[in-house]
Amino acid sequence: MALFNFRKRREADTPAHGDIERVLRGYSIEVMPRTAEKVEDFRALLAPGTRVYIAHIDGTPIEDMVACARRIAGEGFDVMPHFPARIIDDKAMLENWIAMYQGEAGVKQGLILAGGVTEPRGAFDSSIALLETGLFDKAGFTRLHVAGHPEGNKDIDPDGGEANVMEALRWKQAFSERTDAKMALATQFAFDAQPIIAWAEALQSAGFTLPIHLGIAGPAKLQTLIKFAVACGVGPSLKVLQKRAMDVTKLVLPYEPTDLVRDLAAYTEARPDSLLQQLHIFPLGGIKTAAQWAMENGGASAQPAAAQA
Repeated sequence: MALFNFRKRREADTPAHGDIERVLRGYSIEVMPRTAEKVEDFRALLAPGTRVYIAHIDGTPIEDMVACARRIAGEGFDVMPHFPARIIDDKAMLENWIAMYQGEAGVKQGLILAGGVTEPRGAFDSSIALLETGLFDKAGFTRLHVAGHPEGNKDIDPDGGEANVMEALRWKQAFSERTDAKMALATQFAFDAQPIIAWAEALQSAGFTLPIHLGIAGPAKLQTLIKFAVACGVGPSLKVLQKRAMDVTKLVLPYEPTDLVRDLAAYTEARPDSLLQQLHIFPLGGIKTAAQWAMENGGASAQPAAAQA
C-alpha cells in the first residue's frame, strides 16, 4: 500500500493546526513519582480525564508509586501504572500491588510490560506471564495496555528478527478476545511516520485489531532526545534526529513533534480505519513543556481543567 507524500501534504493549503488538534484529542502522558513531585497541580496542565501513565522504574518503592497514583487520581485523572514483570517476585506480590493501587487510588487500568531489567527477579519474565495469572481480570481491570514495537525489540528478538515479536503479539491479540478489559498496544516513542505506518499496516493486513496508542517524544533538547533514543533502543527513526543534529541551524533549537504528528494526522484522516488511534506523550523535556505544547496544538480538548472551570 503506497504511503503519503508528507512533504507535499505539509505544503498544501490547509489549516496549520486542524489535523493536529484531531490527532491529539484524548492523548495520554507519562510521569514518574519524582517528576510528578515537581508539578504543583496537574489540573493546571492537563485536560479533565487525561490518562496518566505512571512509569515504574526499578528501585522505586511501591509505596511511592501508589502515593503518586492516589494524588493524580484525586486531581481527576485516569491513572494507569506500569506493572513491570521482571521486578515482581511472584503472584503474591502482584496481587498485593493490585490491592494497594485499588484500595488507595481506585486504579482499574494498567500497562503490563516486561520491564527494563535484563534478568527477572522472580517468577515473571514477560507481560504474558503477568496476564496469564488472571489477577487483572479477577480485580476487574477495565483497560489493559501492552507494549508494541514499531521498530523491533531486542529484548524479545536479540538478533533483530521479528518471529518472537509477532508470536508475542498474536498471543496478546488472542488474550484481548477473551478478557473483559479493553486492550491496546502502547508503543515506544519514534520520530518518523513512515516506519510507524508501515508497521501498523502490516499488523492490520495480518488480521490484528488491537488499537495502537503511539508514543511520541514531547519537546526537548536534541541532545536529550538522542540520549533517551539510544538508551531505549529506538530504531530506524533515530536517523531523523541524527539528520537534524547535522543541521547547524537546528542543532540549538529544541525538537518538537509537530511535523511527525501532522504526518500521522494526514494518514489517519485519509484512513480512519487505521489501527493508529491515539497518541501517548513521553515528556522527555519535562511535563510542563510537553503539556504546554499539547495546549498550543491540541485545541479546546487539550485545555487544562483549570482553564475549563
